[in-house]
Amino acid sequence: MERFTIIDRGLIDSLYGENVWFKENQIITSIDFAKRDDIIPSLESSFFDLIIVDEAHKMSAYQYGNKISKSKRYKLGEALSHSTTHFLFLTATPHKGDTENFRLFLDLLEPGFFSTSAMLHESIENKDNPLFIRRIKEDLKNFEGEPLFLPRYVKTLSYNLGTDSPNEKKLYNDLSKYVVQQYNKALISSDKKRNIAFALIILQRRLSSSTYALLRSLERRKKKLEDLLLGSLEKREINNKIFDFDEIEDLSEEDRWKNEEIWETLTLSVAENREELEKEIVTLEHLSVQANEIINNEEEIKLRQLKDTLDDLNHKFPNEKIIIFTEAKDTLTYLEKRAIKWGYKINTIHGGMKLEDRVQAESIFKNETQLLIATEAAGEGINLQFCHLMINYDIPWNPNRLEQRMGRIHRYGQIKEVFIFNLVASDTREGEVLNRIFEKIEEIKNALGSDKVFDVISEVFIGKNLSHLLLEASMNTRNKEEILKELDIVIDEEYISKIKDNLGDTLATRFIDYTRIKEMRDKAEEYRLIPEYTEAFFKKAFKIAKGKINQRKYGFLSIEIIPYEIKSISYEDNFKKSFGSILTRYRKSTFDKNIAFDNPDAEFITFGHPLFEAVLIWIERTMSENLIKGATFSDPDGQLYGNILFYEGEIKDGNGKVAGKRLFSFFYNNQNNEISSVNPAIIWDLLPLENYKNESKINIDEIKKEMTGFALSSLEKYKKELLLERERQANIKEKYGKKSLNYLIVKLDGDLIFLQTRIENGENVELVIRNKQDQKKRYELALKNLLKNIIYEKTLNISSPKYLGAIKVIPDKKFKITMKRDDEIEKIGMKTAMEFELKKGRIPEDVSLEKIGFDIRSSKPMETGNIVERYIEVKARAKIGDISLTQNEIFKAHRFKDKYYLYVVTNAGTEPELQIIQNPADNLEDIKKIESVRFIVSYDEIVKKKLIEPD
Repeated sequence: MERFTIIDRGLIDSLYGENVWFKENQIITSIDFAKRDDIIPSLESSFFDLIIVDEAHKMSAYQYGNKISKSKRYKLGEALSHSTTHFLFLTATPHKGDTENFRLFLDLLEPGFFSTSAMLHESIENKDNPLFIRRIKEDLKNFEGEPLFLPRYVKTLSYNLGTDSPNEKKLYNDLSKYVVQQYNKALISSDKKRNIAFALIILQRRLSSSTYALLRSLERRKKKLEDLLLGSLEKREINNKIFDFDEIEDLSEEDRWKNEEIWETLTLSVAENREELEKEIVTLEHLSVQANEIINNEEEIKLRQLKDTLDDLNHKFPNEKIIIFTEAKDTLTYLEKRAIKWGYKINTIHGGMKLEDRVQAESIFKNETQLLIATEAAGEGINLQFCHLMINYDIPWNPNRLEQRMGRIHRYGQIKEVFIFNLVASDTREGEVLNRIFEKIEEIKNALGSDKVFDVISEVFIGKNLSHLLLEASMNTRNKEEILKELDIVIDEEYISKIKDNLGDTLATRFIDYTRIKEMRDKAEEYRLIPEYTEAFFKKAFKIAKGKINQRKYGFLSIEIIPYEIKSISYEDNFKKSFGSILTRYRKSTFDKNIAFDNPDAEFITFGHPLFEAVLIWIERTMSENLIKGATFSDPDGQLYGNILFYEGEIKDGNGKVAGKRLFSFFYNNQNNEISSVNPAIIWDLLPLENYKNESKINIDEIKKEMTGFALSSLEKYKKELLLERERQANIKEKYGKKSLNYLIVKLDGDLIFLQTRIENGENVELVIRNKQDQKKRYELALKNLLKNIIYEKTLNISSPKYLGAIKVIPDKKFKITMKRDDEIEKIGMKTAMEFELKKGRIPEDVSLEKIGFDIRSSKPMETGNIVERYIEVKARAKIGDISLTQNEIFKAHRFKDKYYLYVVTNAGTEPELQIIQNPADNLEDIKKIESVRFIVSYDEIVKKKLIEPD
């Protein structure tokens, strides 16, 4: 559980004069807020351990010839890359079908690492690109091999204006005539008027969205022209900057809306005189009247199509939640009124809302309303997978935004099949292009046998810029038949092969070794601090602190009284920044994340939760001296007699950064003075003795001297593990980073030689030469630093192990456990169990010395690796009788359920007989708990519940 402070304009203003980036430990802010000119300087003067950028593809740059055009977001990325140790990008659309754009994108992570697209391609072909990993949703499966994402069905619902709504068709034709005339006039005017051409595109897009959105734009434009005609508005000088369509499409929704309201009034500057201005006002008045009549008479065919689609979905999926997406805020307002009139309970999300208001709207949609009408703002940072029905009332001209819309509901956690409907006019220029695009997507989907194309629409149309094609169709700047012909791609084997490359092989390996991941998951599960441990620790610590906990039904806890000593810790400034505040009580709590996931109203308490962290701090402050002094435990098995010492081992690299930390524990046997490694979790199997009086004083210092060499040896083994991975990573950096920087340096040498010949010919290129020389020096320094860092990263140094504390362990003399350990009998039991596993075709591994709650890890051999099928605890008796289980064994049995087996070998001294019990934590009923560390299972219960396995 992590706590973050949202940084926005309000917080910045409230902390005037302070650098808020320094003030908070963990923050969230938006790219579009951070990119502002007045914000970037304070960011550049800050430093972060980790920056995570969601929707990172928005940090875009494009190369046009020898020039690179960088968006403001890209420049923000450059600033952040110098202000952080670790930089993580998250994006579903990294490539955009433009390899050079992708290379520049990766350049933010490691500047100069790939000097050319060819080098980038090489790294991906070799499957050793260190900066990028790609996972297509359709390729992802759970550990049982089942798809994580259910199928998605996308259907285009076409309607015909000419057939179904003649007045709309006339409006479309009249508007197109006006827009195209004005557009062409703007293009042939002076440079100062060229960017007016983009403003005209807005009108065409407004009509594609809704008649109401068009009407509002026409009214705003007409008002500006009338003000100008009356002389109440000065004729503005138009900015010389030529707007780039791609750059405009990359703006945030809020910024795009603000600029569009300005741009849509720029048309007034096309008029050269009063007569032209009056004529244009008349045209706009005529268009407004047409639009008004269509709206008032409810003639809009797309609106009727929407109502029919909603009715149909309500019939097929009664009362299911539905999202309606639109690009225009005016359309959202219009649809909201209509949907309420139709009887739907609705709410909205749009770009004018603050992030916290959007999150609140998400909650309202989840819990209260049936319809959510949203603009693109709901496509970012909002999780809507509780809904599986979507209608795209209009289609964005930027295909990436359509991908993002779909991704709001077709995402991890979606448990139903997803249905998406696109409303598209079949007899408008842009509508015909969109229909052709969707037809081709369907063909490609069928040829691939997967709907993954909807996640990467822009990448499957190889070499096509869909946004520009839609623009050209809308503005009639290119023959419609020519555009449709360009989209009429032959979907043959060669083309599908190229698409497959574009979807993965030319970006990064998409093969996921689930067997290997499952092995790693299983190993982590074996050693991780399972909820039973954290819960047991918390309860004991809370009891010592005089806190009050009540047990509730179904395993939940009610934390009723929180001691002041613990609660006061949460008032400390550093604590509040890191973990937040503590509530007065927690009525329904759990330490198990799986239970918390299934019960959203339950409080999940673990590391990072403010209450748990406060208890940890309280224990450390009040009891750390006891750990240093040492405590005494008894071993109910009567085997251990000596001391267990705990050490923290740390390894740093040549940069002084921590490469790894590990907790080590070692047992010093007082009977033979031998030292052995033990699992720190062994402490759960020992019984603490509160009033034990030492018979002889423990000389910990003497034991520590003997332990030092053993601890260093263990730390050296750990260092070798880390070094293997460090060397692999360093070799990749040297392979590509060194090669790229050398390439850039040599290229600049060539440029400088050529420029020198131009000087000899009398040209003045001294400034260019100076810039090139400066760039060369920067690359040379970068190369020097890269090679130095590679050496430092491979140079691992062991710090002296840090002594944490010790415990004394004595064999128990009071417990009368019916099954005392006999090493020879235990060996027979292990041998019997191992032979049985081999006979069954499994591969058993003896891990009994690790003391991790089971003795054997038994795996099933697979082609790609071994899958753990059983965790086996072995108990052996010379004859027959009851057996005992440790607390650690019980914890692991609860955790692994049906994968945990108890193998009881009876008559081990004569003719060993194996009794097998699966999931003993749930299947055994006659278990008696002794104190808090041992559980006795009767022999009769073992015979009763044993599992009969076929030979």
